[in-house]
Amino acid sequence: MKQIIKKSYLAVMALLAFGGCKKITDINTNPTAASTNQVQVEYFIDNSIIHAQMNPGVSERAFILYWVAAGRQMADADGATFSVADYSDEWIGEYYDNQSGALNTINSAIDVATQQIAAGTSKEYTNNLIQVARIWRAYLISEMSDCFGPMPTTAFQGKNPDFNDVKTVYYYILDELKDATSKLDLSITSVPSTVANEDPAYGFNFSKWQAYGNSLRLRLAMRLSEVDPSKAKSEFEAAAASGNLLTDKSQTFQIQEKPGWDDLSGMYTRCWYQLPEAVTFNNLVINLGSITSQQQIPTVISDPTGQTEAIANVKAANYAGQYYPVQLTTKTNNPYSAYWLDGLPSTIDPRAYQIFYMPGNSSDPSYPNGTCGAVGDNTVGFVKDASGSTTIKTIDAKYTWNGTPDGNWGTKGGVANGLFQGVSIGVTTSMTPSLKNQFRTQTAKRVFFAPWETYFLLAEGAVRGWTTPVDGQTAYETGIAKSFEYWGVSAYLGAYLASTDYNRVGTSVNWNNTTEPANSYSANYVDGITGTSGTATINYPVNDLYQGGAVRNDHLTKIITQKFIAQTPWLPLETWSDHRRLGLPFFENVVLEAPIQTLPALTASNYMTSNQQFFPQRMKYPSGLQNSNVNGYKQATGFLNGTDATLTPLWWAQH
Repeated sequence: MKQIIKKSYLAVMALLAFGGCKKITDINTNPTAASTNQVQVEYFIDNSIIHAQMNPGVSERAFILYWVAAGRQMADADGATFSVADYSDEWIGEYYDNQSGALNTINSAIDVATQQIAAGTSKEYTNNLIQVARIWRAYLISEMSDCFGPMPTTAFQGKNPDFNDVKTVYYYILDELKDATSKLDLSITSVPSTVANEDPAYGFNFSKWQAYGNSLRLRLAMRLSEVDPSKAKSEFEAAAASGNLLTDKSQTFQIQEKPGWDDLSGMYTRCWYQLPEAVTFNNLVINLGSITSQQQIPTVISDPTGQTEAIANVKAANYAGQYYPVQLTTKTNNPYSAYWLDGLPSTIDPRAYQIFYMPGNSSDPSYPNGTCGAVGDNTVGFVKDASGSTTIKTIDAKYTWNGTPDGNWGTKGGVANGLFQGVSIGVTTSMTPSLKNQFRTQTAKRVFFAPWETYFLLAEGAVRGWTTPVDGQTAYETGIAKSFEYWGVSAYLGAYLASTDYNRVGTSVNWNNTTEPANSYSANYVDGITGTSGTATINYPVNDLYQGGAVRNDHLTKIITQKFIAQTPWLPLETWSDHRRLGLPFFENVVLEAPIQTLPALTASNYMTSNQQFFPQRMKYPSGLQNSNVNGYKQATGFLNGTDATLTPLWWAQH
């Protein structure tokens, strides 16, 4: 903590001396006005990286309530904000200012280092620090552009910046990555320890920075695949041919979180949010991969009695659950709406039990202890009648597995409360799988880029017919292997890759199995109130956003499905971006038991279809931009393909 404060003080004092300020919209005097001997470049780089990590207040408002909700890894904290395209100017203003500050600082690093070289006061590694800063700056600009759209490319030059359209922004950052990675001198294999300590990601290992820059170039090139395929292809192929990509876990760009309240505190620190597993994630992992719950239970439940209870609660593969059409929503295209699984799925992707805790599994060291007031070990809830006033039965969610639906529940909100308790702020029950405490105790490492993403990008490039260093199947299977390695479930890999079973949305793992499933199948269920058994026809959802809804199991769907699971829980911005770009994987529509004013296109007559206007597309610019940079705001909104609204698609999302 003292170290962070020290570095922040030095950087802030330097910035003040330079006449700068933290907001991207503000006038920022060029830092070369100060003596370069007074400033250490590495301090600026360090401060920019840890600042972009986001303190708990900023991460709550941007990472959790916007990215997570839009990226469908976990359910929205209250079901009524960004998942339904609603918006808070205050929340986004905090994020905008925070990341602008990180950009301000990294620009200062480049400017100071450049002046040191010109003055002859630089070190042998100073030029490499410039290239590192440029790579990191490219990421920061891409992050903000992927959230808002048009952004400045040449800000912080002593005046309010001009804004550029998204295409210009992307061309700029791709050029920056190409040039910066090529100018890194890899013969410099070490820096003084005092310098290395100022890089929380790589310790200024320049080869790793180059690998990250090249893989980042893959990510951003692929972002253009649907609107500018020739540019996407050329940039992608050049990066793929670089010979140095982020392919090993030792190269993972990740930042160690620390206890407290500062920029290095955990992303998921705000423990009053339960962060329940989203329906989207749940539909992707159940029945995927042929690894049974019975196989996995001994590895996720240490208590022998708990193991026995959990195994006894594993349900048959063709069991849908208890049916509650009165209590649960029927107005969404989630194929399992109105069903509550009163046990554990027969088979499930082995990463699911590593990310989310099993309700009632109190022997799990990552099970919530209730000290924060959000969740506890009580798994008993209640079911109400249609009026919502009378409790007609109690249920025990111990060793059950259900995703939490977002949306407008209307009058069913109170009726269904007992089936999904733990979603709202302040409740003390644990009815649904939710993010494990290991991600919430400020001891994890936040992942910005991991090797699995490189391989999934290469797999997608190969499927598109682009030149890649490995074939599509090898890249795809290696991406899965890298993800399994991260979660410690590699023992299941062989059986998983061979599986031809379809998940709840009709996608299988096996690369060579591209046979489309039948449109529907039969499943057994039990009436939740009467206990009467029955058989239902379950329809696979129709994803109108991809291939007209006719394709569920092609190679691209497999790749993006696996990429989505692998990116959970650290990279919700990427799962959101993939969906905006491709319409993949399948995102169910939010609950529509009552009209949603912020989603006017979603109606009672079309909620079984998929439409781009049913999902948030971007963040609105904060009012602070309008007030501080009127011309810049006019430029930015003029470049949008529509109004400054959450449902206006970005340039690269015009699929």
